[in-house]
Amino acid sequence: MIKYSLSCENAHTFEGWFSTSAEFDRQMQSGFLTCPACHSASISKTLMAPSVSTARKKEEKREMVMDLARQEMIAKVKEAVAAIKASAEDVGEKFPEEARKIHYGEADARGIIGQASLGEVKDLLDEGIEVAPLPVLPEDAN
Repeated sequence: MIKYSLSCENAHTFEGWFSTSAEFDRQMQSGFLTCPACHSASISKTLMAPSVSTARKKEEKREMVMDLARQEMIAKVKEAVAAIKASAEDVGEKFPEEARKIHYGEADARGIIGQASLGEVKDLLDEGIEVAPLPVLPEDAN
């Protein structure tokens, strides 16, 4: 789309959007283009500053898109963590013990969350017990 600054013979100024410069010419020749204020068909283009895409504008747009994507990602992760916490039992520091009981059939199968050291997690994984950490979001660290 091309945007032109336009003016009529009565000095009214307005903008016009056209698919091509040839479309502007076609509308002018057909008399279709008129001033929205006084309906004069005597229209001319006025000087206007071009819209130039600079590297800075591109970088600002990229940063804005990345920030929006980050916000959406964090919202989805928060939603997933909330759903996991809502459907799981928090067993706190007894997590490794409860995970083993569930794995070996000594306790009813259920979703659990809790705390475990890195060494405890390694031992659980070595035993074939599937565990995964819940993500800690930037807001959670404050």
